[in-house]
Amino acid sequence: MGIKDILLQVDAGAAYPARLDLAVGLAQRHGAHLIGLCVFDVRLVPGAGFRAIERVDSMALPEWQFQLRTEALEAAAKLESDFRERLRRNGLQGEWRLVEGDAAATIGLHARYADLAVLGQEDPDDSRISGWTAVLQQALLSSGRPLLIVPYAGRFAQIGRRVLVGWNARREAARAVHDALPLIEHAEAVTVLAVDPHGGVGGHGGEPAADISRHLARHGLRVAAAQTVSAGLDTADVLLNYAADHDADLIVIGGYGHPRVWEIVMGGVTRALLQRMTVPVLMSH
Repeated sequence: MGIKDILLQVDAGAAYPARLDLAVGLAQRHGAHLIGLCVFDVRLVPGAGFRAIERVDSMALPEWQFQLRTEALEAAAKLESDFRERLRRNGLQGEWRLVEGDAAATIGLHARYADLAVLGQEDPDDSRISGWTAVLQQALLSSGRPLLIVPYAGRFAQIGRRVLVGWNARREAARAVHDALPLIEHAEAVTVLAVDPHGGVGGHGGEPAADISRHLARHGLRVAAAQTVSAGLDTADVLLNYAADHDADLIVIGGYGHPRVWEIVMGGVTRALLQRMTVPVLMSH
């Protein structure tokens, strides 16, 4: 089965046009229904224009919240108009959703009813938004769907030509590889990279990354298995450096963790990729 529903995070940030271009391209390629999801969450730093608030009577809001909500709805109206015009211009089927509430919970819920969610990376230089990385983490854990995270810098009109799979032989990595298949089915090259591989039951086996590479090859993909050692580098940096050296336009990796012990269980890799990615990253949990 292919990709038939794509959920797109819509906001007023500078990175949104590039994310929209990518989502539109994917929807055209797969004949998918494109859903624009605009979420207001006032807890993501008050006073920043495009936010969401709890669903309450607007007359009961403090003055600053009332003004914030008014500005947000005005911004959303413009975004909706532009989104619908883009659907019309590109001959796409789609819909617009405007939701007030908790961003992570809302995205996680709506993503469950789509094949893919296209979301943006947090921009550390954008003081209007903070806490977005935590939203992405929670959405990853709660949605049960693959998230395609698009960097805040750069344009990525096409992905899946040269793909890097970060492989550690765990369940989440296998889930991510499976979820990525529709996106990478026409890839020129796929490299499966094992960083600091280990043997034993549940490990990488005698030839790291070879088993999953053979599985992908049976899907008609041109796959190469590789392994490397981190040599003291953060695993996320090893993946990003390898992606840059091999001109990868997509990284596929499993997302790990539990909300209450996220920093401990994740080992920092997923969070570091969310913070430092330079190419789009597909994550599944």
